Amino acid sequence: MNSLLTFSNWTPEQAQSLLELALKVKQQPQDYTDVLRGKNIIGYFEKPSLRTRLSFDIGVQKLGGHFIYVDTASSKLSGREDAVDMAANMSCWADGIVARVFSHTTLETFVENASVPVVNALCDKYHPCQAIADYLSMYETFGTVKGKTLAYVGDGNNVTHSLLLLGALLGCHQVVVTPEGHEVDEDILAHARSLAEQTQTTITTSNDVDAAKGADIIYADTWLSMGDDTPLEKIKARFMPYQVNSAMMKLTGASHVMHCQPAHRDLEITSELIDGEKSLLMLQAENRMHAQNAVLTTLFA
Repeated sequence: MNSLLTFSNWTPEQAQSLLELALKVKQQPQDYTDVLRGKNIIGYFEKPSLRTRLSFDIGVQKLGGHFIYVDTASSKLSGREDAVDMAANMSCWADGIVARVFSHTTLETFVENASVPVVNALCDKYHPCQAIADYLSMYETFGTVKGKTLAYVGDGNNVTHSLLLLGALLGCHQVVVTPEGHEVDEDILAHARSLAEQTQTTITTSNDVDAAKGADIIYADTWLSMGDDTPLEKIKARFMPYQVNSAMMKLTGASHVMHCQPAHRDLEITSELIDGEKSLLMLQAENRMHAQNAVLTTLFA
């Protein structure tokens, strides 16, 4: 693995190894304090962030490296020069690039023109670092991922895509429930299903919440993506039947709830669930750092 943009070209063995490494990094951090010693990692951010920025910044320090945060908005870098040149320039000084961008094509350009590893910290199509943190949280909670069922309820988006791909590789059955017109990308879904064939994993898509019955975990995400200017009342009218709440938990029989955050309380998920005993939200947030450190360890060790 030279870079991590998506899990689409991974094998089940590679995915399982990364998951197990993430748990080791979390449980035995003292064994990984020199992984990035003497190395500088650039955090190139086109979009604002709390969890991604802080988990990478602190995580890189824990691995012995130095993290340089570049906010393209406040630095007025957006549109100033081509991504080809930015990638080449950053490679002159840094040992790696962590990029949180609007378009996946920017990441592809970085990989093509950078001479150092590139990590996708979020783009319009994928969010791989979130996915490995989520499955690490499931792994810790249940002792396994294989054979469990994760039901994502809401808008089919970049998080959904990465959950599908990595879940298929890890043997986690997937249910994706979305309002009509908000389904996941058909090409990514087809690829996830091809990966699922290798692990005898099922993938179910539906517009009906009943499809999530029997799931072990219900997963929610924001209804309103960053930069979306659709009026809130219009969003609520379309998505409120898909709100993750106690009634849905009872209907499905799920024992836990997940959300990648930021969460809009009492919109896509109720405060009762966020703060309740079924919530894995803070475990997911904590595990962003450990999962990302496992990715960096794999890239640089």
